[in-house]
Amino acid sequence: MKIGVNYISNDRCEFNVWAPFLSKVAVKIISPEERVIPMEKDNEGYWKTITGGVIPATKYFFLLDDEKERADPASHYQPEGVHGASQVVDHSAFLWSDGSWQGIPLSEMIIYELHVGTFTPDGTFDAIIPRLDELRDIGINALEIMPIAQFPGDRNWGYDGVYPYAVQHSYGGPEGFKHLVNECHKRGIAVILDVVYNHLGPEGNYLRDFGPYFTDKYKTPWGDAINFDDAYSNEVRNFFIENAIHWFRHYHVDGLRLDAIHAIFDMGAKHFLHELSERVEAFSQKEDRKFFLVAESDLNDSRIVIPRESGGHGIDGMWCDDFHHSLHTLLTGEDRGYYRDFGTIGHLAKSIREGFVYAGGYSEFRKRNHGNSSREVPARQMVVF
Repeated sequence: MKIGVNYISNDRCEFNVWAPFLSKVAVKIISPEERVIPMEKDNEGYWKTITGGVIPATKYFFLLDDEKERADPASHYQPEGVHGASQVVDHSAFLWSDGSWQGIPLSEMIIYELHVGTFTPDGTFDAIIPRLDELRDIGINALEIMPIAQFPGDRNWGYDGVYPYAVQHSYGGPEGFKHLVNECHKRGIAVILDVVYNHLGPEGNYLRDFGPYFTDKYKTPWGDAINFDDAYSNEVRNFFIENAIHWFRHYHVDGLRLDAIHAIFDMGAKHFLHELSERVEAFSQKEDRKFFLVAESDLNDSRIVIPRESGGHGIDGMWCDDFHHSLHTLLTGEDRGYYRDFGTIGHLAKSIREGFVYAGGYSEFRKRNHGNSSREVPARQMVVF
């Protein structure tokens, strides 16, 4: 991987960070013994060094232009939170026992969405494990874990994470998450991880100190958009694509739920989602095991899941909001916001038949036509909830 820290072996470690406009970057080891290690810059703006005397659990910052100490944007662990030092992780040290696990087809998944911080009183990965048999016994064969990328504080909804590669320290960190995934696979339960590629939270977000990760070409509910198509966007795209591979490779998750892809702005000829699905498919072929991508979107755009060779992005599946909205309005009578577009049994019937209710027709909520047809999208690619 071109970014982050790769622990090699025998206390040797490779450090990589993208910072194209800085004139000097170094690794500042904080513990067990403080020292500063210079880095060299390549033509793409990556600073690199391979050094010895770095044991697993070494804590470090990047020293930027001899002025700012910043945690690694691709840190694998932030044991002291979003403002603290990053910690080296030796992923080879964990003893997996899921070597024969081949996953579950998306069409067969019965998914339980789970928030680690509220599922048990302890709010940890380890505390979930005693309840896995109960979930399996009621028919659940896939857990969707809400975002665990390091966020400020100890409890959080998860969607304001600022270290996309780091497992939340208060939940149990990298070791705890691996243990949970391993125990799920022992019981025949797949794991889908919720990831956020449309924004980062405000507190502890130091990406701007490293490079042009954001662009003001587009605005999102959270401010400037992530730079997927502006100048220097190649390496920003790489940052998030390698993040997906990171979760598959190091944590053995079976799939990723891509949060709110309608807030991923990319006007390039090859959309970020298209490139992401290519890379994940190549990784699946290399590992001889299928890894899934499932998108959340309010665009009602079937191109998300249409195969790449047919002009789509090739994402494996997507959540079907229209089914939820149709059922919710029938059960509750609620008609606020986007629910005003639903409320009849005909809406639910159409969603059961086709997926999207709004397939190009007029939306009263949006005051415009909305969506395209999903009639040709196989039902196995729609997650209903």
